[in-house]
Amino acid sequence: MWRFLQRRSGPVEAGSYPGRVTFPVVGMVGGGQLARMTHEAGIPLGIRFKLLSDTPQDSAAQVVSDVVIGDYRDLDTLRAFAQGCDVVTFDHEHVPAEHLRALEADGVVIRPGVEALLHAQDKGVMRERLRTAGVPCPRHRIVADPEDVARFADEGDGFPVVLKTVRGGYDGKGVWVVRGAAEAAEPFRAGVPVLAEEMVDFARELAANVVRSPHGQAVAYPVVESIQVNGVCDTVIAPAPGLSEELSGQAQEMALKIAAELGVVGHLAVELFETRDGRLLVNELAMRPHNSGHWTQDGAVTSQFANHVRAVLDLPLGDPRPRAGWTVMTNVLGGDFPDMYGAYLHCMARDPALKIHMYGKDVKPGRKVGHVNTYGDDLADVRERGRHAADYLRGTITE
Repeated sequence: MWRFLQRRSGPVEAGSYPGRVTFPVVGMVGGGQLARMTHEAGIPLGIRFKLLSDTPQDSAAQVVSDVVIGDYRDLDTLRAFAQGCDVVTFDHEHVPAEHLRALEADGVVIRPGVEALLHAQDKGVMRERLRTAGVPCPRHRIVADPEDVARFADEGDGFPVVLKTVRGGYDGKGVWVVRGAAEAAEPFRAGVPVLAEEMVDFARELAANVVRSPHGQAVAYPVVESIQVNGVCDTVIAPAPGLSEELSGQAQEMALKIAAELGVVGHLAVELFETRDGRLLVNELAMRPHNSGHWTQDGAVTSQFANHVRAVLDLPLGDPRPRAGWTVMTNVLGGDFPDMYGAYLHCMARDPALKIHMYGKDVKPGRKVGHVNTYGDDLADVRERGRHAADYLRGTITE
């Protein structure tokens, strides 16, 4: 199931189209692979990109022509970078909120906007806002110390419980499963508030990806299953196998509601738990293109990256419908075999329909360095093809 909410636009009057069109400049803070792929999606539209990157070697800095090297935590750097940008967006959530408010006060267009982005930056703020909006979440509260963690556990079903630092953390970082108060000390050493959550007995993890424009147009992609290994996304299956039409619709409606309630502009990923008793609970939010949406590059009519570009520029959004019965995204992690290019010959010859996306990163064990997309009508075949390619590129298999 997919959702496509569209506004009506009036006809262009004769003579109203300008003789000279100036294409806008999108400023993107963060030089990772999300910025790299978002830039790629803007190329066919003639959209110009300006990048604020930590180093010239960052994934996006290798391909974007207009690159500023600087620290996103420095307000003067951000102000200088924003000059000449028609809109500023992000490939991560870490820019200090007070800096974004200063840019907005300067007249810089920030999307998704600082008040929306705060809910992706601070898990405590996000949980409280979703609670007041009636969005189902795991039982949770901010805890002060290990003794308070024990009290939180006693208020529910006891240990284990999940502890998260409210800021920072991704791919399993900043998250702890603790089985007693004696294990609860480490999260508090980070010096930021700690959020305690119940340990959800879930059947699997899902993700609902939506995109919303400033004028309120929104599209929803098919709900996907996200398979994690050691806290890192390994495989995404679109659409989620065996998901009922009712639950799929609930997930999409929930994501669209969150996007509207928080005023999100651009892409929003809502990571979900599907519980064993058939409920949906929100796990995390990301207000940028997301790993759970990488399948859309080859598996949807319009990718998450292209729709994010359209949304931040307030262009009409593209069709989110899938192109094939099944699309599987398999992450390529670094291993002990650095010559991934040498593996192309085997992978491409074995599977001419395979789509390989590499990020230009140095190969390090466990690091996300790329992904592969496979698609077709036989899910078992599509999954096997993706797994084989990812493992061969990593060097864990050699035939």
